[in-house]
Amino acid sequence: MAGVLIHWFRNDLRLHDNLALLRSVAHCRREGLSMLPVAWHSPSVPVDTRWGFDRVGEHRRAFRHQALIGLTERLRGLGSDLWVLHDTTPGPLLELARRAGVARLVTEAIEAPEELTEVRALQTEGLRVDTVWQSSLLAPDDLPWPDGRVPDVFTAFRQGVERAQVQAPDPLTAPAQLPPWPENLERPAAPAPPPLPEGATDERSSFPYGTPVWRGDELSALDHLRRYLAAGHPHRYKATRNALSGRDFASHWSPWLAVGALSARQAMAALRAFEDERGANEGSYWLWFELLWRDHFRFVMRQHGARLFAERGLSGDRMPQARQHDPRALERWCEGRTGLPLVDAAMRELQHTGYLSNRLRQIVASALIHELNGDWRAGAAWFEHCLIDFDVHSNQGNWAYIAGVGTDPRGGRRFNLDKQTQDHDSDGSYRRRWSA
Repeated sequence: MAGVLIHWFRNDLRLHDNLALLRSVAHCRREGLSMLPVAWHSPSVPVDTRWGFDRVGEHRRAFRHQALIGLTERLRGLGSDLWVLHDTTPGPLLELARRAGVARLVTEAIEAPEELTEVRALQTEGLRVDTVWQSSLLAPDDLPWPDGRVPDVFTAFRQGVERAQVQAPDPLTAPAQLPPWPENLERPAAPAPPPLPEGATDERSSFPYGTPVWRGDELSALDHLRRYLAAGHPHRYKATRNALSGRDFASHWSPWLAVGALSARQAMAALRAFEDERGANEGSYWLWFELLWRDHFRFVMRQHGARLFAERGLSGDRMPQARQHDPRALERWCEGRTGLPLVDAAMRELQHTGYLSNRLRQIVASALIHELNGDWRAGAAWFEHCLIDFDVHSNQGNWAYIAGVGTDPRGGRRFNLDKQTQDHDSDGSYRRRWSA
C-alpha cells in the first residue's frame, strides 16, 4: 500500500449508518491506501473540573469502554482493528500519524467548542482533516432555513420541519469489507473488559449496563431496538415516558445514541417500519418528537457555540441577577443530601447507576437552580460526570433551558416539588427504592 489514512472514531462507535467510515473506505480504495482506525475521546483520562470533580466518572468510562470493545470485535471480524488512545490532548494522535506516515484523517464532525478545537489543533500541525456531519437525524442541507440555521425555539423548528415534510435519510449499510491494516504498524492488544462499578448491575436500575442485554456496544443497541419495537412499546410511549423508573417506560435509546453505537437514522427507520406494519399513533409520533429535540440542540449549538457554556447563555440581558453559587449546596445536591426527598432519591440513583429518567433530570435540575440557588453550569458538569448517555448538545441545551438562559421562550422552568412528587411518586415507591 502506498500510504495510510486514519479513520478517527469519536461519538460514532459503530459500523452501521456511518457516513464518515464509508468515506474513509471509499477514499482508501480510490487511492490505494491502508486504513488505521483510531478511537480517541477527550477527556479519556481523569481531568478535574472547576467544580471539584472529574469530567468523566466511572459509569461513563465503563459504558464507553463496552462500546469500544464491541467496535474492536466488529472491526477485527472484517480483518481490521482499533487503536485506542487515552489522553487529554491530540498529541498522541499526532505522534501516531507521524509514525504511520499519515497525511490525511477522516472523522465525524462534532460542532461543539472543545471538539472543534481538537480538529483545529490537528490541522495546525499539518494534518489534513476531513470532517463529515452525521450525528443528527435530519441533514442540515435538507432543513427549510438558509445555511442550515434554525429557529432558537423548538416549537418553531418542529413546525417548520413538519410543514416542509423533511424526512430523515435512509440509514447506510455497514461496510462488508475494510481496507487492510497498515503493514508498518503492529496491531494493538485486545482490549480487556472494563471493571464495572457496583451500580452497573443493580436490579433497581432502569439501565443496568453491566448485564448482557444492556451493554454499550453496537450489537446490543441493535438488539434492544428490535426488542423494543417487537414488544409494541412505541404505541405506549407518550403515556409512559414520564415514569421515574423501569425498563420499558422509555425507549432507552439515549445511551447508545450518545456513544454512537446506534444512529438516530437507524432508530427512525426501524420506527417507520414499525408504524407501516402496526400503525402510527400519538405514542410513536412522540418518539419522532424526541429525536427532533435531539436534532434541535445540535443545530442550536452549531449556531451559538460557546455562548451555551456561558453563565448568561443565550439570554443576554434577560437573565436575572447572577446567582451566588454555594459549593456546599452543590455537594449536598450531588450526594443526595439536600433534605428534598424526591431530589435526594434521584441523585442517589444517578450517582450509583449513571442513569436517570428524563422527568427526574428536569426535577433535580430545577431544584439545584431554583431551590438551592446553584450555578446551572455546575449541574451540567455533574451530569457530564455521571451520565452514561451524556451528550454535550442535549446536556448543555437542557440545562440552559431549565435555567432560563437557553431556548425556552418562557424564561426557564421551576418545578413545584410537591406537585411533582404527588404526580409521579404519590405512593412513595421510588423514594423508598432509593432511600439508601
